[in-house]
Amino acid sequence: MIDQFWTFFIAITLLTLFPGVDSLLVVRNTSRGGWKDGIATSTGICSGLFVHALVSALGISAILLQSAIAFNGLKLIGGGYLLWLGSCSLWRAAHGKKSAKLDLQPTVTRQFQLLRSLREGFVCNVFNPKTLMFYMAFLPQFIDPSRSPIIQSLFMAVIHFFIAMAYQGLLAILVCRVSGWFRGSRLAQVLEGLAGVVLVSFGLRIFLEKRI
Repeated sequence: MIDQFWTFFIAITLLTLFPGVDSLLVVRNTSRGGWKDGIATSTGICSGLFVHALVSALGISAILLQSAIAFNGLKLIGGGYLLWLGSCSLWRAAHGKKSAKLDLQPTVTRQFQLLRSLREGFVCNVFNPKTLMFYMAFLPQFIDPSRSPIIQSLFMAVIHFFIAMAYQGLLAILVCRVSGWFRGSRLAQVLEGLAGVVLVSFGLRIFLEKRI
């Protein structure tokens, strides 16, 4: 369905493990309403991925219809963006920047509301400009210009959906069972450094690969 499937699968898995706004929202809502709240929030978040994939694919399609030069320009811009993101991640990992600690001490659990959790997750993801910019930069690297960008992008969103749901679902369960699981910064540093290496390597590959 896409170019270099296993490269995409490994990269998107590693990048999904990097704690971000989505993960923090799952942790927050899990501490609020239990594991059901966390998983429902994750479902809303992951559903938003299809919106970003569709917007990204429509943009790619329009560029492909105009010229290959424009498409190559998009890939170069995306490569620069990935290099910038990776460099920032590596810098933070090297300097040991600590994330804000979350208060996960046992509290009174509020009533679980499915629609509220879905809405919060969906809105958080869809209106996060960083997610859209990431999809615009990341997905084109695996698009075959001779095939439908929309189908390929949605296929990648499906893969990302299941990976993210598995990770965030496990995160919700762990938060329920282990108080203070995210209190330390060591795990966050390791994952951020790993994500930085992946981002930089992909950015460099874009600059070095043959243009269409």
